[in-house]
Amino acid sequence: MSLILECELPPLCEDEAGAIRVGNSRVLLEIVIRSFQDGASPESIVYRYPTLSLSDVYNAIGYYLRHQDTVAAYLDKRERLADTVQQRLSGVQPDLSLIRSRLLSQPNL
Repeated sequence: MSLILECELPPLCEDEAGAIRVGNSRVLLEIVIRSFQDGASPESIVYRYPTLSLSDVYNAIGYYLRHQDTVAAYLDKRERLADTVQQRLSGVQPDLSLIRSRLLSQPNL
């Protein structure tokens, strides 16, 4: 019996907003890669995000390791987008620090 080698596409899908999801889940590629970069094992990533399959996480990490420059550019783009959204929300959302301070200073009822 011989081993039949097959080419497989990485388990990555781009959604309508341009975000890349892993496998058939809603988990973003950046979450998996940042977790891996922070030292998380594929098993612990699946534990944190149970909609992921272990094989999809290993394949996504393998894709990242083979295409680090491309994935790094994508991650940088996503971080810039997140910063832009955060700034836009900061400009619209009122400062809640005074309300928070007042609530925290209230005696427990």
